[in-house]
Amino acid sequence: MELENKEINHKRGYLDTDFHFFHLKDSKNLQFEFHYHDFNKIIIFISGQVTYLIEGKTYKLKPWDILLVNNNEIHKPIIDGCETYERIIIWVNSAFLLQHSDQQCNLLTCFEWAAAKKLNLLRLPPDLLLGVKNILSQLEDTCVSQEFGSKVLKNSLFLQYIVQLNRMYLGIEIDTEHPDIEYDETIGRILEYINANLNEDLSMDSLASIFYLSKYYLMRKFKQQTGYTVHNYILQKRLIAANALIKKGKSITTTCIECGFGDYSNFVRSFKKAFGLSPKKHYKMSLEKEKMASQHIHQPHHQNT
Repeated sequence: MELENKEINHKRGYLDTDFHFFHLKDSKNLQFEFHYHDFNKIIIFISGQVTYLIEGKTYKLKPWDILLVNNNEIHKPIIDGCETYERIIIWVNSAFLLQHSDQQCNLLTCFEWAAAKKLNLLRLPPDLLLGVKNILSQLEDTCVSQEFGSKVLKNSLFLQYIVQLNRMYLGIEIDTEHPDIEYDETIGRILEYINANLNEDLSMDSLASIFYLSKYYLMRKFKQQTGYTVHNYILQKRLIAANALIKKGKSITTTCIECGFGDYSNFVRSFKKAFGLSPKKHYKMSLEKEKMASQHIHQPHHQNT
């Protein structure tokens, strides 16, 4: 359990398998910092008193709520340690889902729509919940099985679960006044603007002027709604964008400019602090990991490794 918690709490993590399945239960106070991942994540909340913050929205969870966290969305749980916190967390390799998608069926749709609609919560009616619980129970059993064909069965059940998630998410209606979701529309518009203009001037004076707000009110309201200072949020988003560009082979200088870092040495220093490596070394390591992951994912699925 301690090892799993460390893995779950890893700030950005790296996923080199088709998916990872965790079933965790904690009865102690847990403190998580805001974090993000390069992969998508499914959180199935089972019990406890937990509120989840995702990109400026606050979700007060109920048992068997499902959260779809798109890759690179900044998120954090706030946990009341008075009750046992039980959850299932699934790390999802996008490459694996794309491998099993086609033109009529993009298995990443639920994640993409959750991010686009800014609605990460999926709360199922009782008639659908029973079937979902059954798939998850079978998937958990198969994840630890060493029987013949267990890997094939595991991947089959996981894909079945993803198909069901997509169907259910595409069928929900957007409730702008959901009692368990808190969202400030002004802060939401500011978040959208920041994410669309990372290479522009995003100083407090500039943002306050664009949105006709006192910068002191903006700073206070932003921190209250997101848990982040404006400066730290912008920095994290610029680093996320820089990470993506570097993985695509963009030069370090071009990345620095396109992500809004005015000073090259400051960019390299911030990047190294966030990722533990300089941009150049990080790019080389990413290439090695992608090569290993590709070799793993494209192994014939009849091999039970």
